[in-house]
Amino acid sequence: MSHALYLLDPEPAPAWVPFAGIRPICELRAGAHLIRERWETFVGCEATAIFSLPHLAGFPEAGVPTVEARRAVTGPAVIGSSTFAPRGLAPHFPEVPARLTHQGITVGWAVPAGAPWNGPVAQAHGIEVDGVVLRGVHDLVGALELLLRDDLLRSLGDSDPIPDGATVLGDPRWISIRDSTVEPGVVFDTRDGPVVLESGVEVRSGTRLEGPLWAGANARLVGGPLRCSAIGPWSTVRGEMAVTVLLGYANKAHDGFVGHSVLGRWVNLGAGTITSNLKNTYGTVRLDVGGSSVETGHQFLGSLIGDHAKTAIGTLLGTGTIVGAGANLFDDVRAPKFVPPFAWGGGARSERMTRQGFLAVAERVLPRRHVVVDDATRAYLARAYDWLTR
Repeated sequence: MSHALYLLDPEPAPAWVPFAGIRPICELRAGAHLIRERWETFVGCEATAIFSLPHLAGFPEAGVPTVEARRAVTGPAVIGSSTFAPRGLAPHFPEVPARLTHQGITVGWAVPAGAPWNGPVAQAHGIEVDGVVLRGVHDLVGALELLLRDDLLRSLGDSDPIPDGATVLGDPRWISIRDSTVEPGVVFDTRDGPVVLESGVEVRSGTRLEGPLWAGANARLVGGPLRCSAIGPWSTVRGEMAVTVLLGYANKAHDGFVGHSVLGRWVNLGAGTITSNLKNTYGTVRLDVGGSSVETGHQFLGSLIGDHAKTAIGTLLGTGTIVGAGANLFDDVRAPKFVPPFAWGGGARSERMTRQGFLAVAERVLPRRHVVVDDATRAYLARAYDWLTR
């Protein structure tokens, strides 16, 4: 029996900044795939709806199911937590309500045919499932190291020939090139994992691709060493990058190290923007989220940068820096550890970009990646601005 799939976002919390309020949490990337895509593979169907914050209703990105406020559903259905990245395929679900768990943590519910669901079910049958529990945005960095290699091994298949002039270190069978352009002088290093280039990817001479590494459709890799990263579609990357997630449509077109970081959509890093990913004490990283502290447990953690944020040339981001959605950093060379959403200048300045100014920038930026700014997109961006600046 087929089940409808619903994704349940968490309530807004410091651990989900800077993405809470600007996009559904299930639209973040865990390994090579979005959290939603992992649940869709797990259950074997496309998601019917995402239960998230009311102002995100009508979320306009292509391919995303309906976003709406949480409501009751009737089975057969699976309600998956956006704070869990499943592995593999779902087991057979019983004809009784079932609680999906991972190491004692509830990560979803299976609802039998005709039964209602509107929240936790007492005495539900327990089913242990495989995957990675995500305590916050910072755990997407750890998920790369746990999930990316296996994701890419499963996706290996037919590949275009490795171009003449490329250097391969390791097993060439762990390279998958799918209608991409690779210039001479590119190095593929598969000794620690596969390298997968999706359709339309451009790789220029002088780029070193060290697996596990995935580049989504139409990404441009224009130079430098790239390692253990998931680079979303229509992104441009140059310079050293390691253990970093790009959701897509991001621009890091110049030199500057970015490591153990998460970059949202439409992020633009100015030339020479550098992240620190290790404290001088070699201790674990604590996040400062506008006065709240989040203990990450990670020794290596760079920057968490929300959608539409931008940095000026030469910006230095300390270990565990959070840059809010829509922030525009250009005032100080070294940014504070927490930059609020839509900050204008950052650093010691407390100015905020206006809603009109933010929308005007989006009108200029999105068409550069062939994304139309229609009325639905404008309305969503305006609602997100209002919610994040309330």
